Amino acid sequence: MFTKSKLVIAVASACAFAGVAHADVVVKLGQVSPMSGQIAHLGKDNEAGAKLAIEDANAKKIKIGGQVVTFELVSEDDAADPKTATVVAQKLVDAGVKGVVGHLNSGTSIPASKIYNDAGIPQISPSATNPKYTLQGFKTTFRVVANDVQQGGAMGKFATQELKAKTVAIIDDRTAYGQGLADEVEKAVKATGGKVVAREYGTDKTTDWMAILTSVKAKKPDVVLYGGMDATAGPLLQQMKRLGINAGFVVGDGACTPAMIQLAGDGMSKNAYCTEAGVPRDQMPKGKDFEKRFKAKFGMDIQIYAPYEYDAMTAIITAMQAANSTDPKVYLPKLAAIKMNGVTGPIQFDAKGDIKGGAVTVKQFDGKGWNDVKVVR
Repeated sequence: MFTKSKLVIAVASACAFAGVAHADVVVKLGQVSPMSGQIAHLGKDNEAGAKLAIEDANAKKIKIGGQVVTFELVSEDDAADPKTATVVAQKLVDAGVKGVVGHLNSGTSIPASKIYNDAGIPQISPSATNPKYTLQGFKTTFRVVANDVQQGGAMGKFATQELKAKTVAIIDDRTAYGQGLADEVEKAVKATGGKVVAREYGTDKTTDWMAILTSVKAKKPDVVLYGGMDATAGPLLQQMKRLGINAGFVVGDGACTPAMIQLAGDGMSKNAYCTEAGVPRDQMPKGKDFEKRFKAKFGMDIQIYAPYEYDAMTAIITAMQAANSTDPKVYLPKLAAIKMNGVTGPIQFDAKGDIKGGAVTVKQFDGKGWNDVKVVR
């Protein structure tokens, strides 16, 4: 028979056990980008976008399956290297993550995607643009930016139609991103009546372009188009000036950054243009607010992809809420069918996992920074 004191203890114990039963559930979500190497500034930009998304989600005390969920970010560095990408992808799978945002580069996203697919873990890249990424038939693979068919087309058409180029030289860094973009640029140039007088390439580590540019100079192109990241594009543009190549310069979103301007130095001029997958930040529905909060939180300016990283992470969490489950098998169909209004705009995927209505923004260097010229859809 219970005495009053024993009854109190029993009730307290029952409540304590109930508290344990309903304690917060920790759900791990992965993020992979290059946090070391030549484009670490872009990787850290991505990671910061993921951190902000996790912080915002946790502040809402989201309940899934009747329990409050605490999301934990597991961040990995792939150093923009395809082999490292597969290693860290397996590491995330072994760590039990329930979804992954990344990788930044097409060359790392593509090999890693098979590992996530085999494990049944959804992957959303905020920045990989090579078409092959979503053409593998994987149901777990998504992206929130326009692909290279759209961006390369925009670059090529802009060179021939807006800059009136009759002859162009195309250079790339031989990565899945750079070469893939350059291939689409070449198709668009030829389709719009332009002539490709040179097709050259380096690597994603090349900073001495003098030999290649000497060859290009002899061809006298009206415009030079480059597929690659800012770490290689900056030296390329600076060396174009040194050799007296006065052609227009158009580069893809991998170099549409503040760092590109710094690296190119006095090579920058109003003849320099870049394209960025997505719309200008001031045209993003929540872009200005995001930019303000991002700067206040991290003390740095957005490079490129942080808003897309934020939307990708938020999409995974939103799909979990819709499915009332953090199990990838359960929430994956909700992710595939998602209709979400993100920082960057509407987030909705087609049957391959590509973003619907992907846009490309063309920008011009105005003497201080990249200034929006036009949006192509």
